[in-house]
Amino acid sequence: MATTKGITKKVDTSAVKAPSTLSLAINSAAVQQRFEKMLGENAGSFLSSVLTVCNNNKLLRAADYRTILAAAATAASLKLSVTPDLGEAYIVPRGGQACYQTGYRGLIQLAQRSRLMKKIIMTPVREGELLNWCVLDETYDKGKRISDKVVGYYAYFETIDGFEKAAYWTKEEVVTHAKRFSKAFNSGPWQTDFDAMACKTVLISILKTYAPKSVDLMKALENENKVASMNENTGEAEYIDVDAEQAQEQTQELTEGGKVDTVTGEIFTAEEIEASMK
Repeated sequence: MATTKGITKKVDTSAVKAPSTLSLAINSAAVQQRFEKMLGENAGSFLSSVLTVCNNNKLLRAADYRTILAAAATAASLKLSVTPDLGEAYIVPRGGQACYQTGYRGLIQLAQRSRLMKKIIMTPVREGELLNWCVLDETYDKGKRISDKVVGYYAYFETIDGFEKAAYWTKEEVVTHAKRFSKAFNSGPWQTDFDAMACKTVLISILKTYAPKSVDLMKALENENKVASMNENTGEAEYIDVDAEQAQEQTQELTEGGKVDTVTGEIFTAEEIEASMK
């Protein structure tokens, strides 16, 4: 109610949008304190970016807010941004939940922070560029590019004490691996930035086994693609197993016979698709 010169007027609140559960949780004292412990004065801007990412993705808006906070907490603990354009870390929807993924730029950052790496390379390989790759001694003949078609991915690192390791996977090998092990393959960065995720996958394959491990790098690799629910009072995370079938069922239920724009997470119903074609 508002009063002007003794006349009481009713304020129209019909256009006021109620805050989301995630927004309410983010603004709670417990969550604010949890993130301030990790990020200090940068906690506010980080949490704002989390809210923006989720508001721009319908699948994340439908996800359990506690799993979003847990994924965000993993990124915050590693000092990585969840803004998709930066490619450092992602909050990815999966089966009504959300999981954490390290981006390729984030992976490089974590490896460099360890101060144990002298050089890190990961790159798409185009048709004709790499010939006769030998798995046993990791050697190959360099060829001349004959087209822009990406046929595989190469990763290499060298430590400060001179240890070297390299790997090459064909594009088909990356796709097979991703479909088998990444439950978030059908959404998020695998669909919007495939080459970067493929490069990261090949690099991870050698980092996990051969690279000297820093605390942050180990945490990133261990939490990759895992769904956790955050206890807002304690900040502790409880991991949840969500299989690919459940994730696919959620997508199908939300689309109602339509489709999901894998870049924005925007959902289009069958009726909307049909209307746009008229």
